[in-house]
Amino acid sequence: MDHIDRKIIDILQKDARAPLKQIADQVFLSSPAVSARIARLEKDGCLTGYQAQVDAVKMGYLVKAFINLDMDPQRKPEFYPYIQACPQVVECCCVTGDYSMLIEVLFATTQELDTFINQLQQYGRTRTQIVFSTPVEHRGVPVSREEDEKA
Repeated sequence: MDHIDRKIIDILQKDARAPLKQIADQVFLSSPAVSARIARLEKDGCLTGYQAQVDAVKMGYLVKAFINLDMDPQRKPEFYPYIQACPQVVECCCVTGDYSMLIEVLFATTQELDTFINQLQQYGRTRTQIVFSTPVEHRGVPVSREEDEKA
């Protein structure tokens, strides 16, 4: 992967609907060359998909929370299918520290969140943090690294 591939990824992370011509102009290549690079990045698994960013509040999700779950590792085979089937779970990460899972969720009300936490407690002890504001929304993966800047 070279600096042009990284620039293409950066452009697509900011606007997945950017026209090939616009991307080509920004990286100083032809549209067919950019198309070929994008196809290679998809084939290599660097680009894993495209999705729209949605305003959760406008969709009725007024409560965003992070739930820490302390769970016995032996329960993972039973827990993973359960958590994958929960539509309000935005992300679930297996983490280090006092808790084994960090779960990001969206709900319309705190009552719905409370019901979910009660169900989740069948897997272990929880600690929940409700988000008041998000000064930095989820953003793309940084495309430039220190090694690139030194080269």
